[in-house]
Amino acid sequence: MTPAVPPGTVLPDADGRHVRAVLAAGLDAVGIPSASHGRTGAQDRELLGLPEAPKVCVVLVDGLGMRMLVERGGHAPFLRGHLGSALSLTSTFPSTTAAAITAVGTGELPGTTGMLGFSVREPATGEVLNLISWEGTALRPRAWQRADTLFEQAERQGGPGVVSVGPARFVGSGLSEAALRGARPVSAERLADRVDTTCAQLRRPDVAAVYLYWGEVDHTGHEHGWGSWQWGEEVTATDAELARLARSLPAGTLLLITADHGMVDLSAGSRLDVAEDPVLAADVELVAGEPRACHVYTAPGTASEVARRWADVLQDDAWVLTREEVEATGLLGALAADRRDAVGDVVVAMRGRRAVVDSRTQSPASIALVGVHGSLTEDEMLVPLVRTVV
Repeated sequence: MTPAVPPGTVLPDADGRHVRAVLAAGLDAVGIPSASHGRTGAQDRELLGLPEAPKVCVVLVDGLGMRMLVERGGHAPFLRGHLGSALSLTSTFPSTTAAAITAVGTGELPGTTGMLGFSVREPATGEVLNLISWEGTALRPRAWQRADTLFEQAERQGGPGVVSVGPARFVGSGLSEAALRGARPVSAERLADRVDTTCAQLRRPDVAAVYLYWGEVDHTGHEHGWGSWQWGEEVTATDAELARLARSLPAGTLLLITADHGMVDLSAGSRLDVAEDPVLAADVELVAGEPRACHVYTAPGTASEVARRWADVLQDDAWVLTREEVEATGLLGALAADRRDAVGDVVVAMRGRRAVVDSRTQSPASIALVGVHGSLTEDEMLVPLVRTVV
């Protein structure tokens, strides 16, 4: 039986306006076909209303949710000026970088890619996989995330080149290998340098598409919150460079600007620590995922009871589901058979402005983050898609 969806919950619209469609649609606009999630890039392009173009630039601003942009648009005059024609897309569940960027790069959902959050338990070994850094494990990203990326599909076809622009430390990194392999990496550090590099690449006759990533908005939001002056200053600087990008791209380029997720800000006292609550800790072997979207791994045979206890404790602050209920809702998309057991025995999607942490396994720095994301609220799930031909 499919559980009732709590009011205010935003479900991933995987067959509609969803981040998984952006890159596939953009590549199709320049004549690079693809297939993902049982759809063609042409179908995704029609859905997102994109024209044909000689070149495409896809920019992903990590952590820039739609509500954040609307409410603090005074810091982003360029982006604000395009909101009238922008689309609002849903992110993945969980609404977090590893899951959503891999969905952008592959066109597939977390149930297929296995990119189920910040961290998960690997069923075969019991080890915790950090799906961002991939540190502390011998398992390689290609062995875990086996779906072809859209860049790999393009690479096999030959034809015009596809480039990924980002910092040098990301070249060959775990998340890049999982989500973006197949693109030719070109390194640039500051956003201004990435803008210049992107424009130079798109002026080349052998390059049709560039994917440009910027992560500082997300980093600032995590540290200070998206309601902070620091976040406002970072968005102002980012917006100015995006405006310069639009002025500098080759004429006729299709410019797409989107994000992977939004964010909510936590206040003092809004975090529940499993280590300090014996009811939450009972029969729980590991809490992974993230504070807004927890994978809870339980002692054998206790999942239903753990789910009941967590629901009793959290009440309206969370939507608590067993693995079977997650599968029934389709929140993760169709679960690959060999990734099903990586999903928590219990999955907790937080509501309101609360979060669950576990100080037994999480660092004080990660627990103290102000801006967090991962759950199914409008603030976390809705992201913009700015579409313009320059």
